[in-house]
Amino acid sequence: MPLQRPPRDTRLDLLRGWLQLQIFASHAHGSFIGAWLISAAWGFSDSSEQFLFLSGFALGSLFVLKQDRGGFAAALRDLLPRIARLQMTHLIVFCGFGALVIATEMALRTPGQAAAMGWSWLLTEPWLALPAAATLLYQPAYMGILPVFIWCMLALPLLIRGMDRLGAWAMLPAAALYAAVQLRGWHLPGLGGTEVEFNPLAWQILFVLGVWFGRRALLRGRAIGRHPALLAAAAAVLGLGLWVRLVGHGLVAGPALDLQAIMGKQDLALPRVLHALALAYVVVALVPPRAMALPGRLLPALAATGRNSLNVFCVGLFFSYAVAALFRAFPAAAPWLDLPLVAAGSLGLMALAAVAERRRAKPAAVPR
Repeated sequence: MPLQRPPRDTRLDLLRGWLQLQIFASHAHGSFIGAWLISAAWGFSDSSEQFLFLSGFALGSLFVLKQDRGGFAAALRDLLPRIARLQMTHLIVFCGFGALVIATEMALRTPGQAAAMGWSWLLTEPWLALPAAATLLYQPAYMGILPVFIWCMLALPLLIRGMDRLGAWAMLPAAALYAAVQLRGWHLPGLGGTEVEFNPLAWQILFVLGVWFGRRALLRGRAIGRHPALLAAAAAVLGLGLWVRLVGHGLVAGPALDLQAIMGKQDLALPRVLHALALAYVVVALVPPRAMALPGRLLPALAATGRNSLNVFCVGLFFSYAVAALFRAFPAAAPWLDLPLVAAGSLGLMALAAVAERRRAKPAAVPR
């Protein structure tokens, strides 16, 4: 019997939408909201981990579904255009964002700002910088996350083939690679004086775990069951993350902690992995999957934001940099600008998603 596509999980749409708004706020550097009123301020992990895990979950289950219906080659034909579109999106965002950074530096008369963010190579040698951007190894500020998704998607067919033949043992190379990063410091070289912001040799572990659970959910009907011991362990990890953050913020007494060692983001420190998985498990265990009728306008708009994550993320980068530039230009007014600008940006992103939803739902014109 062929596999059936599972019904749309509304809670995942809402979660992705909420995560997108948090990413926008966190990228608006200088915002009190982005620094303190998001989940990343109170735990080891942030929205990036959840998005990569969920991407693996969705793409893994989709690849298995396509493979079941048309074979491995059909699944590959579906995946490769997705990778090409994401690569093209990255390059378009790269060029547009670079232009925004340079134009902002000129308009606000802040010389050196673009160079400090890693964009000077694009200014001095664009004939080298643009091909380097296509390799995904030239990563000025804000340009680090999409390359991780591209690298992981390229590895997906081999990963699924391994899981089909070896089961969970197929994840052993990914675990060994992650261990090599943590123990030996393996990393990819950055180009143009930049660093690879999200080390794919480490971050791939979340994508791989997402693929495993997504494949399992499609084949067995459920990714993982609810177990009291697992729920208690997840709660303990989340509680530990909260305590470490409270100590780090100086809100409770505690020992001096090296937060970089505990929560290093570039190489995805182990507490970040455990915290992200614990948070995902708590949501799965406590909120049953179901399609929901969302009342009002805010929740449907938030769900639409989740369904249009890529476009929202890309536009959100531009919005967040514009907000951060205004904070730098008018530091005395930043406390008063914070809420209006972050709220306006969030509403703008949700409006963008709602427009995309309406355009997608609009029936195509019938040719005469």
